[in-house]
Amino acid sequence: MDSILSGAALRQPHARIFSQAFRPLRPPSPLRKAPSETTPTHRPYFLTVKIPPHPPAACKAGPDVHHFNIEALNQMTSTQPTATVQLTGLHHVTAVAGDPRRNVDFYTRVLGLRLIKRTVNFDDPSTYHLYYGDSVGTPGSVLTFFPGAGLRRGRPGNGQAYATGFSVPAGSLPFWTGRLIAQGVTPAAPITRFGDEVLAFTDHDGLVLELVATAEPDARTAHTHSEIAAAQGIRGFHSVTLAVIDAPRTAALLTGAMGYRVAQTDGGRTRYTVAAGGPGSYVDLLIDAKLSRGLPGAGTVHHIAFRTPDDATEVEARKILLGLDLHVSPVMDRNYFHSIYYREPEGVLFEIATDIPGFTVDEPLATLGTALKLPEQYEAQRADIEANLPKLD
Repeated sequence: MDSILSGAALRQPHARIFSQAFRPLRPPSPLRKAPSETTPTHRPYFLTVKIPPHPPAACKAGPDVHHFNIEALNQMTSTQPTATVQLTGLHHVTAVAGDPRRNVDFYTRVLGLRLIKRTVNFDDPSTYHLYYGDSVGTPGSVLTFFPGAGLRRGRPGNGQAYATGFSVPAGSLPFWTGRLIAQGVTPAAPITRFGDEVLAFTDHDGLVLELVATAEPDARTAHTHSEIAAAQGIRGFHSVTLAVIDAPRTAALLTGAMGYRVAQTDGGRTRYTVAAGGPGSYVDLLIDAKLSRGLPGAGTVHHIAFRTPDDATEVEARKILLGLDLHVSPVMDRNYFHSIYYREPEGVLFEIATDIPGFTVDEPLATLGTALKLPEQYEAQRADIEANLPKLD
């Protein structure tokens, strides 16, 4: 890892974050556990999965979208795995951004989220890893970024987590429409989706975001913000949308080993939920013939993470997924949670992250996000790292 911190590398963070973010994930050696005998040694974490091929009727093309056939999915998933991963919903979403100062301004000042952690990409300490969420960083509220000024812009599309939806109170969209326009953001006209009003827009890098004004119970509270009342504030995630071409293969993984179930379907969009359900649990699969293939870069999602309670359920999850011949990473220590990574059939990078130990493990709640926190293996290089990271304040 010392070579990462050599002068040339530190002076070129953009190239490093781009190459690190979009190659097959490789854990850094200080954090990597010894692989088991069943861990693949080639093309790490590239997905292969034992799922029978879907029948031709599973998807049919319409003029604008492909229509998803739930009956065909049921036929192809009649053989279920003997065990399912214990998931309780979404944990976090990680995206790639451009200028880090602009990123902080938009997500804290405009959207009202709290900057709960400023650290570095554990695979590339020349680049920030910024975490936003509610006041305490509750799993299911956390949006994170690998930012790099000048990073080439990507294109959200098929084969990616296409949109990230936040839960806001019913009736709050007029407030948000006015606020976004006042901040120079032009949202789309609100639409109705599965009974909820949805306001879509993009951040300055082109990342697709949605505010979902839902009447469903959501006891989570928004981070306190001087310009955004609790009656309008973002409470955490509502859903993520995966744009896919071959939905039944992804659906089979979700409804099989991952324990999700179909909640609703409408045309080319099918919603899945897990455990108790509700906002913060939803994954939508979208088949839309108008979407191009996604291209990685600033303004796109790098991966989505699902919640599991603790280390025991994480280890069991890895065992179950390896049983499907998925290429699953070793358990990796991310300081604030422990993670495994794998790809679903359309190539979207999935993570399963533990709820513990949480974001107060290295700084008190009152000062979350105010100081640069480094994993232990980089503390000896703190002075060099700090000198080469751009100032956020």
